[in-house]
Amino acid sequence: MNIATKDITIHNEIFTLTNQRALYWEKEKALIFSDLHIGKTAHFRKNGIALANHIMKNDLERLSILIENFQPDRFIIVGDLLHAGNNSDVDEFCAWQNQYPEIKFCLVEGNHDRISKTLEKKLCLDSRSASLEIDDIAFVHDFDRSNPKFQITGHIHPGFVINSPVKRIKLPCFAQTSKQLLLPAFSEFTGLDTKNIPKKGSYFVFTDSEIYVI
Repeated sequence: MNIATKDITIHNEIFTLTNQRALYWEKEKALIFSDLHIGKTAHFRKNGIALANHIMKNDLERLSILIENFQPDRFIIVGDLLHAGNNSDVDEFCAWQNQYPEIKFCLVEGNHDRISKTLEKKLCLDSRSASLEIDDIAFVHDFDRSNPKFQITGHIHPGFVINSPVKRIKLPCFAQTSKQLLLPAFSEFTGLDTKNIPKKGSYFVFTDSEIYVI
């Protein structure tokens, strides 16, 4: 797996975008991502839709490679860690998580994160909150117009359409404006929303090998 990176500046802080759907903040030693949607494939299987379980395995393998590359002290998960409560995929995630007892798991809750006290304990979360603020930056799952701070968000699963002479290509992206950095969905088992992304921003579109600025 190739990790392509691009540094951007937010409030005089350097953040590193990656083509592996995550953001790294060196000062905080934090790996930041959103919309992992653990349990989505198990939820589909439970409802009679046959899906291979390698989808989540691939997501977790990418996380392991990012951990090896950046050596983070903590994760900041900007919502939708889970998809549909507790199921067999959650057990698999917890087994994977146990390999990294030194990393703190900080969850900013998303609309899918319906977590009971029992499930919270099972997930070994170090913190769980509706929002998280560090210095002049707020982490929230969906953009909050009432919050004046710069926000790092998820929820939208942003994508960008590139029209070439040969075909129309839709790719995942980060979207940055003066008020927001919208993260791509970490899980590859998500759609791409090309209509509801922030307007008049910079779009960091990526492939398996490169990041392009549009």
